[in-house]
Amino acid sequence: MTGHVIAVAKDSDHRFSKLLVPDITLVAGLGVEGDAHQGVMVKHRSRVTVDPTQPNLRQVHLIHSELFDEVATQGFRVGPADLGENITTKGIDLLGLPRGARLKVGEEVVLEVTGLRNPCAQIDSWQKGLLAAVLDRGPSGELIRKSGFMSVVLKGGRVRAGDCIAVEMPEPPFFRLERV
Repeated sequence: MTGHVIAVAKDSDHRFSKLLVPDITLVAGLGVEGDAHQGVMVKHRSRVTVDPTQPNLRQVHLIHSELFDEVATQGFRVGPADLGENITTKGIDLLGLPRGARLKVGEEVVLEVTGLRNPCAQIDSWQKGLLAAVLDRGPSGELIRKSGFMSVVLKGGRVRAGDCIAVEMPEPPFFRLERV
């Protein structure tokens, strides 16, 4: 499975949306250089409140641009960086990947998938009703979170729009993504 990066973003402050930039630098074990979520320990505000010593499994947030097309059919206008992702992708079924899958981005970067982003009520503050649009129910009634996944940086480097993404699956058994 291969795809590509269509946009990259970061923000040094904790805001809902991030700022589109020409490229981002990823640092192994830390995340996106200059981003509010960079660090070894968790940086997400709600998780810091619960336990600031948790490992940061949310170093890099990726969203598939196909989600933007899906929610557009429901009247929402969403583009790269609007939902706070660092890397916007095209051509990869991000939500179909198992925990531990690795993404080789561009020439150097290697990311490891840690789990799903758990969309929160802030999404509705940005566009009313969007939270329901990025959630779904599976055949058994299980909640499906469609707002991308989180990863950690195994090997750092620069990422920019146009970079190729190649997926390396982990050894079986595969573990489905849970929220992190």
